[in-house]
Amino acid sequence: MAAKIKKGDKVVVLAGKHRGEEAEVVAVMPQEDRVLLKGVNIVAKHQRQTATSRGGIVREEAPMHISNVALSVGGKPSRVGFKKLDDGRKVRVARRTGEVIDG
Repeated sequence: MAAKIKKGDKVVVLAGKHRGEEAEVVAVMPQEDRVLLKGVNIVAKHQRQTATSRGGIVREEAPMHISNVALSVGGKPSRVGFKKLDDGRKVRVARRTGEVIDG
């Protein structure tokens, strides 16, 4: 199955406390249906002190369910479709505008 959301894509958050924010995808976890977004869904993690790292409260991004994000096209959310080009390549297409996303 081809991925509709990929690393490096600009997405809009559709649900949750960060609704409406636009962010870049840092990582995609297809087995868990989750994405990691840059600067969104920041959580405070309490970390124990070890020999190599100092303890304390560490702020980091937490994964978000992939259904809560949509590809951003012109700052607005868009669904993703697929299309075969004349040369045989399969490319992602923004349903809102019909433009090719990659390739």
